[in-house]
Amino acid sequence: MELKPSLSELVFAKSGLKRNVYNATKETFECFRQTSKELLSLFQEKNKQEQRDVRFEFTDRGDFEFEIRFAGDLLIFMMHTNVFEFSRNHDVMKSSYIREDPSRSYCGVIHIYNFLSDSFTYQRDNDLGYLIGRVFVNSEKHYFIEGKRELGMLYNNFNTSLINSDSVQSIVESAIEYTVNFDLLTPPYDEIKVVSVGEMRNNFDKKSLVTAKRLGFRFQADTD
Repeated sequence: MELKPSLSELVFAKSGLKRNVYNATKETFECFRQTSKELLSLFQEKNKQEQRDVRFEFTDRGDFEFEIRFAGDLLIFMMHTNVFEFSRNHDVMKSSYIREDPSRSYCGVIHIYNFLSDSFTYQRDNDLGYLIGRVFVNSEKHYFIEGKRELGMLYNNFNTSLINSDSVQSIVESAIEYTVNFDLLTPPYDEIKVVSVGEMRNNFDKKSLVTAKRLGFRFQADTD
């Protein structure tokens, strides 16, 4: 039995490409981890100097996840361990950068989620978080972001944007800025006006009342 040359070439070439993308994404994720840790330290120092009572915490949650807490908010950064390619209809695929070398369209992904800090502190399992941005990184460490407002509008030039410590700091700062400005709104009255006896017995506030920044509003359809 012999290996078909074209098949072996395909397997080794594709696996090598995906390994390079994974390594570039993991290095980028570690840069996010270190940068976030340093930023939180600066906030903590300023908090102490000005004698303010604001909570700033960095927490490692494993090789592919960490969180930062500031005031009443929490950001979770998660790296997906798999490599993805964009669909043919995605705008990225129309760029000259991808047309010159289609392998550049293979990317790793880092997700940035926003939750209320109290949702974890008080174990409110029904509370909602939001994906405010996802960072795509290819083997050449070119990147772009799909996201909300500060994130999605500022970092979308895949052709020329290279990930480095400065760009990572800018992304983390923008994520914090967006989160601070993304306020908790009162849910519509009609959505919480009726409560069952069972819900009240089982701790209405903790388990049954869903809290989220845009509960009852169409966050997914926001364009700003």
